[in-house]
Amino acid sequence: MRQQQRGGTILGFILGLLVGLGAAFAVAVYVSKIPVPFLTMDGDKTASPRMPQADWNPNTALGGKVTPPPVAPVEVKPEGVAPTETPAAQATASNDPLGDLAKAQIAKAEKAEKAEAAEKAKAAASDGFVYFVQVGAFRSQADADAQRAKLGLIGQQARVSEREQNGRPVYRVRIGPMAQRSEAEALKQQLGDTGIDAALVRIHQ
Repeated sequence: MRQQQRGGTILGFILGLLVGLGAAFAVAVYVSKIPVPFLTMDGDKTASPRMPQADWNPNTALGGKVTPPPVAPVEVKPEGVAPTETPAAQATASNDPLGDLAKAQIAKAEKAEKAEAAEKAKAAASDGFVYFVQVGAFRSQADADAQRAKLGLIGQQARVSEREQNGRPVYRVRIGPMAQRSEAEALKQQLGDTGIDAALVRIHQ
């Protein structure tokens, strides 16, 4: 009786051992078919590092906020505003207003002196006579004034002079005086081209 119990215990132990080995083998086969992290699909045991994402922040592990780099301020100039002059430029522009006025007066005086010298030189080069261009002699003052106004319309400045002739007043309309005979003749020709009769008058200086 005891031999039968001992034989059944040994048989049960062997059967349990076989069942356990089979279960272990089945678990091993199942585990080998599941992909394991850090291993490639073909069973290579070389770890493959993960690629960082585009928004990956290396400072996330620090648990604090990442401060962005400072941005340099950009100066924006308003449109439509004229640039102001610097104090140095203003001081240069109005450094000596009295001196500038004096220089202008001196330049004006020098210009007048040059013009006077030119007139004197022109008179010295003349032949001792002055010349007028007479454009009419009238018995009435009104007729002489009308002739002078007519000349003014074409840009010629004439003067009316009164002289007694044969006991009666005569009003002469003349342009001049001119130091050069050639100048007077040119003016006489110009007036003749516009239909105005003129005569050359020479008077000794």
